[in-house]
Amino acid sequence: MTDLNPWFGKLAVLACLFGFIIIRAPHGRRSRTVRVKEDRKGVLEVLLLIGATLGTTLLPLIWVATGFPARADHPLHPVPYALGLLAMAAGLWLLYRSHTDLGTNWSVTLQTREDHRLVTAGIYERIRHPMYASMFLMSIAHLLFVPNWIVAPAYLLTFGLLYAFRVAHEERMMLDHFGAEYQAYARRTGRLLPRLRQPADR
Repeated sequence: MTDLNPWFGKLAVLACLFGFIIIRAPHGRRSRTVRVKEDRKGVLEVLLLIGATLGTTLLPLIWVATGFPARADHPLHPVPYALGLLAMAAGLWLLYRSHTDLGTNWSVTLQTREDHRLVTAGIYERIRHPMYASMFLMSIAHLLFVPNWIVAPAYLLTFGLLYAFRVAHEERMMLDHFGAEYQAYARRTGRLLPRLRQPADR
C-alpha cells in the first residue's frame, strides 16, 4: 500500500487545532464574564499548562511550518492515518459536548466561579472528566496521523503529565466545594470512562 504524503498529517494537525479553537473559544469568552470565586492555580499548574501548550500546540505547529525535527520523520501509512482521523473526530465531538453541558462552570485551570454548580447531566451523567477524555482521544489521533517520532507522542506526554498532576487536586477542590454531593457523584461515575457496574445503594 502506498504511503501518504506527510502533508496529509500536517493538514490533520491543523484541522485538529482549528477544530479545538472553534469549539473552545466561545465558551472561554463566556466563562470570563463570570467572576472567579476560588483560584487554586499554583506554580506547578502554570508549568504544566506551559508544557501542555508546547506539546499540544507549539511543537506541532513548528513541525507543520518548518518540518522540524525532520530527522524524526517516518512514513505515514493510510490505515493509521484513517484511524487517527476517527479518533480526532471523536475527540472533537466529546470536547464540544463537554463544553456545551458544562457551560460557564468551565475554567482552563483550577478555579470555581460565582454560582458554580455541579453538572451531572448530559455527558457528565456517567463520566466526571469527559473533557480530559476528549484530549486523550486527540493525543491518540496525533500518535496515528503525525509521522514524526518526536512530535507525535508530545501531545500525549505533555497532556498526560498535566492530567496526572492535576486531576486529584481538581477533585479535591470539587469535594471541598460540593461535599457529599460530589462524593456521591464520584462513586457512581468513572473519571474518563463510564463505570461498568454501578455501586450498590447503602
